[in-house]
Amino acid sequence: MVPGLAIAAVVFVLDQITKLWAEHALTLYAPIEVTGFFNLTLVYNPGAAFSFLSAAGGWQRWLLSGIALGVGVLIVVWLRRLPRQAWLMMASLGLILGGALGNLVDRLRLGMVVDFLDFHYAGLHWPAFNVADAAITVGAICLIVATCTEQCGPNRQGNAR
Repeated sequence: MVPGLAIAAVVFVLDQITKLWAEHALTLYAPIEVTGFFNLTLVYNPGAAFSFLSAAGGWQRWLLSGIALGVGVLIVVWLRRLPRQAWLMMASLGLILGGALGNLVDRLRLGMVVDFLDFHYAGLHWPAFNVADAAITVGAICLIVATCTEQCGPNRQGNAR
């Protein structure tokens, strides 16, 4: 099995388990304080990141699902073509794929994504998110690092003369 696919599977399972837990253990919009800067708060997001397109009327469900499906297929193809030595790239893509599939399942099942992690400071709240969102974010950051080290690192096989 391609290591990135194994990472995607772990992220997907963790995401789905935590979302099911949140839906059963938490009450909609009723925060449970964990620390002075972190709450568990069940919310549903019909849009994308930061609730982008959340008030679009329903069509965004299918657009965002199609994008997630298309990106997922591209990532699987990319993972299968990567050399085994590209471990950071594989891990990055695995995180992104697992997160994308986790949110895709929510969109297909509910028409929106289950969010429940709520960080805040001085009355300002970061938009609630979930394990899939965190995996996508970490994966994207690692993908940038992996790309930069591949393109700019000392082992680059470029046009050296």
